[in-house]
Amino acid sequence: MSGEASPILTRKDEHLDLALAQQATARRNPFDAFGLPHCALPELDLDDVDLTTSFLGRPLSLPFVVSSMTGGPARGAKINANLAAAAEALQIPFAVGSQRVALEGSRADGLGLELRRVAPTIPIWGNFGAAQLLQGYGIDEARRAVEMIGADALIIHLNPLQEAVQPGGDTRWRGVLEALERLANRLEVPLIVKEVGYGLSSGVARVLADAGVAAVDVAGAGGTAWALIEGDRARSDAAAETAKAFDGWGIPTPRAIRSVRTACADLPLIGSGGIRNGVDAAKAIALGADLVGQAGQVLPAAMVSPEAVVGHFEVMARQLRIACFVTGCPNLSVLRELPLGPA
Repeated sequence: MSGEASPILTRKDEHLDLALAQQATARRNPFDAFGLPHCALPELDLDDVDLTTSFLGRPLSLPFVVSSMTGGPARGAKINANLAAAAEALQIPFAVGSQRVALEGSRADGLGLELRRVAPTIPIWGNFGAAQLLQGYGIDEARRAVEMIGADALIIHLNPLQEAVQPGGDTRWRGVLEALERLANRLEVPLIVKEVGYGLSSGVARVLADAGVAAVDVAGAGGTAWALIEGDRARSDAAAETAKAFDGWGIPTPRAIRSVRTACADLPLIGSGGIRNGVDAAKAIALGADLVGQAGQVLPAAMVSPEAVVGHFEVMARQLRIACFVTGCPNLSVLRELPLGPA
């Protein structure tokens, strides 16, 4: 399998550049359709708002997670180190990008135990794609992914649309659910399943919960659009035109969060996809998310330093705290019961 590493590395490098470019493009955001109810008399002090929470049995200082980003190019090592150090300082989980290249023996690019040395106390989550479960990956590869970074959980990402529009993408998906169920029942750490930007429906979330998955990340439409990135990478007009038709495709993140929470009342749920700031985070939590994830929005800071990443999330936390304050919510449990209306 290591012979495939060079094309994979090239693709990951292109993904990184195109994801950064997409962040600079203004896109319609689905969170703008929702409004938080303003309270002019909150009867609490701003500094007393409690943003602590827990997820999969681990206490967290903030309801944020550094969502999966790069896992391939050499500059990924710097990004991963910066993210790990920042997540440790913030006491929030860090989900690494795809470990496929590292698992297939080409190079680690920062996806090794050095991450655990940089971040010894926080949850670190491993990651590889669901399509690999039909290409020889199983419990052994899952355990290796966990062991190589000292992970506390493993993410399996679902990206059928991205694979379908990607030249040479992995389009054999029959049997993925059965493979996920086997993995969930045998893996020693929790299994998390996430989409990559097109959303989980309530039906898919229910099937995953029944299969034994410990948590889901809806990763809805509104953030990085991977089909468009694959269209930008396309080497032919036909491939680019094919991808272009899927601009706007997917389940918007707010709708995905609400529907999954309704269908799976007790399933630990991460809301990601288009979270721009702490106000969006407050809306996601009010809709039913336990944690809020960011990837593309934090990538520019991740390329600079751990301090830049910390600064990014400190602003997010300040915005979330103020949103709780001016809606009269002393903590996240109260925020989760807050009714949202139209903007």
